[in-house]
Amino acid sequence: MCKIVVVGSLNMDMVVSTDRVPEMGETILGKGFFTSPGGKGANQAVAAARLGGQVSMVGCVGNDTFGRALTQNLQKNNVSTNHVKTIDDVSTGVAIIVIKDGNNFIIVEPGANYKLTPEIVESAEDEIAKCSIMMIQLEVPLKAVEAAVKIAKRHGVKVLLNPAPAVQLPEEIINNVDIITPNETEAGILAGVALNNKDDAKSAVRILLDKGINQVVITLGSQGAMYNSGNDIKTHPAVNVKVVDTTAAGDSFCGALAVALSHHKTIDEAVEYANAVGILTITKKGAQSSLPTKADVERFMKAIHCFR
Repeated sequence: MCKIVVVGSLNMDMVVSTDRVPEMGETILGKGFFTSPGGKGANQAVAAARLGGQVSMVGCVGNDTFGRALTQNLQKNNVSTNHVKTIDDVSTGVAIIVIKDGNNFIIVEPGANYKLTPEIVESAEDEIAKCSIMMIQLEVPLKAVEAAVKIAKRHGVKVLLNPAPAVQLPEEIINNVDIITPNETEAGILAGVALNNKDDAKSAVRILLDKGINQVVITLGSQGAMYNSGNDIKTHPAVNVKVVDTTAAGDSFCGALAVALSHHKTIDEAVEYANAVGILTITKKGAQSSLPTKADVERFMKAIHCFR
């Protein structure tokens, strides 16, 4: 089985639904609340594991109830937590998520995630060296990201970067990324262009390719995903479904892409698979609670093909 290592964040999500977003200084009533394990790193780890990947997590939690719950949840989903470090005197990361009409906005307090140091990452070098793909995001310090990328390159491991939240990246990171998976906003920031239409998205793909990244996949929400396949830039459309909650859709897409590529699927096959996983994710509430299994995806893809 191909191994995947995820270096990244673990958060406890606190989710409230509302009919509208309050104005500054205004108090309104919500329409439902729940907590759910989250964090882009942990979401991607669980997504890949549920799809059959052999996954290890590298990250940090606080010595508190949330930290213990997040670690136990990873273990329950068959993600190795040997390199999830518990940090004293700091809280576990949390995300406040407000959902309106299926869409969301999020405030993240990183907590222990920002205690992930290059030294902690380096302690997982043996684990990274044995994997086929390393996934990483930007909810942890850039120094930790840079350390992880260097280790992966030293051992010939492919690096899949989900550049969220988007920031301008130093050359030490961008030059060593094999696969990058921004959404429209993130692609615009990284490429320095506004993405108002598909032609803009194509320009962003080309700009990112010119930076030396081998594979660019831009997620376009309800419009699917745009990516380079050989010399062509293609768009794989999404399927229309009832949107319940978009939380973790991008994370599930990344986890699925990593699993497919680690099993030597073509980029066309991998994007089709990842699209299906992302679509299934938005039909349920929560982050990790919404992530589909391998069997779920196989049934869904079979149904899609039957109606084409």
